[in-house]
Amino acid sequence: MNKRWTISKIKEFVEKNSDTKLLTTEYHGFSQKLLFKCSCGNNFEKTFTKFKNNNQRKCEVCQPPKLSR
Repeated sequence: MNKRWTISKIKEFVEKNSDTKLLTTEYHGFSQKLLFKCSCGNNFEKTFTKFKNNNQRKCEVCQPPKLSR
């Protein structure tokens, strides 16, 4: 079953599953980058898919990108 995400559902997911705050106010699809504010105060952009599925829930300072193999 395909779950349709709305901006309010995404905001609720972000608040329940991270210390991050969602700054974006409109959602246009899974490929759109959303603007978040990390608990340290930095702003960062990620797609909701990466945020949700890959646990990329912090900025690049708090959670540096993994090195490629």
